[in-house]
Amino acid sequence: MTLRARIEPLLRSRFLRFGIVGAGGFVVDTGVLSLLHYGLKLDPYTARLISILCAMTFTWWGNRQLTFAAHAVRGVGAAAAEWLKFVAANAVGAVMNYGVYTLLVRVAPWPTSNPIVATGVGVLAGLLFNFTLSKRFVFRAD
Repeated sequence: MTLRARIEPLLRSRFLRFGIVGAGGFVVDTGVLSLLHYGLKLDPYTARLISILCAMTFTWWGNRQLTFAAHAVRGVGAAAAEWLKFVAANAVGAVMNYGVYTLLVRVAPWPTSNPIVATGVGVLAGLLFNFTLSKRFVFRAD
């Protein structure tokens, strides 16, 4: 069996595609966090709020291109409304994500208290909420 034959069935999984986009979002999240916190010396909590919004915007775009392309709206105004719905729906996961991050940065022993490690744990905590809410409320067939 070729590699392509093994990969194609996996890529039909909407959850796996969501995870792939989320992995890209994690890179955006940690990149922005690192730039703001380590580069510009912004406190880790404010830096993380900004990085979450940047990652959320990236994952909205990625999910409308890859995961839910058949259900993505067309037009600038509709896309802006879709982005707002995505942010609102994913706010539940973002609150969980940020809460886990804050808890780990404040009280966990090293290395879990490292902002990058805490980001990874927070992202995993919000993943299932974000997938479910995106599928049911943002990218759905009308």
